[in-house]
Amino acid sequence: MSAVQGWREEVVGLIPTLRAFAWSLSHNGADADDLVQETLIKAWSNRARFEPGTNLRAWLFTILRNTYYTHLLRRRREVRDETGAYASTLRCGPMQDWSLAVRTLQAALAELPAKHREALILVAAAGLSYEEAAAVCGCALGTIKSRVNRARAKLLRLMDVDEASDVITFEPTGAAVGR
Repeated sequence: MSAVQGWREEVVGLIPTLRAFAWSLSHNGADADDLVQETLIKAWSNRARFEPGTNLRAWLFTILRNTYYTHLLRRRREVRDETGAYASTLRCGPMQDWSLAVRTLQAALAELPAKHREALILVAAAGLSYEEAAAVCGCALGTIKSRVNRARAKLLRLMDVDEASDVITFEPTGAAVGR
């Protein structure tokens, strides 16, 4: 009889005691069977690491115990939800709506005349006052107000937004305000 056959027969002879130990850990027949099966797979895969002349039973029990505790740690992070009740309470809003809105806004901003886009960004996005934006652009206060107003109106048209609907507008302070 070869060494592998002798090792195999000794392992097979220990299956009932491995199953009893697995059941004492898991208290469930199906889980115990799965644990023994995984232990045998690991033992067979690593049989070259077993040192002949040492205690095979202790080696197998150590593999089984470590496997059990690894599974136990994984289960702690899991939520048992056989019926799907917990999963049905989880909600995640659609994320693509925001990216679509941002792309639409970027495309609409790109269609604005450069001076209007610049004025709108300075006042609405950067938060500059009309006076500060006028100083940056080197033009009169009335010109900046006109450019921002025209840019807002064209942006609303380009984005196909009805001015009377609930729209977010930007005040000269840079704060977003709902209308």
